[in-house]
Amino acid sequence: MSENRIELDQDIRPVSEFRKNAASFIDRIQQQKRSIVLTQHGKSAAVLVGVSEYQRMVDKLDKMEDLLKAERQIAHGEVFTHEEAKKKIEENLAKWK
Repeated sequence: MSENRIELDQDIRPVSEFRKNAASFIDRIQQQKRSIVLTQHGKSAAVLVGVSEYQRMVDKLDKMEDLLKAERQIAHGEVFTHEEAKKKIEENLAKWK
């Protein structure tokens, strides 16, 4: 949601309002491409996010975790030279022939 940030005066709503108007909340999320923060007893309780935005966030998190794993492997010396990597790939490809 980086390009469509939450508008504090429009996108923070009480959960009681959501209960009464769930369908319109979902329509709004899909049309405006902005999340809605639900409050309960005056405090933030949940965030409604569109499905495509949720998938984008999950994909981004997966990529970030892969990068962190790679950085840890590099820091621990778990690396291959280009030639070693090429040899491993060729060996694996040979198994599929």
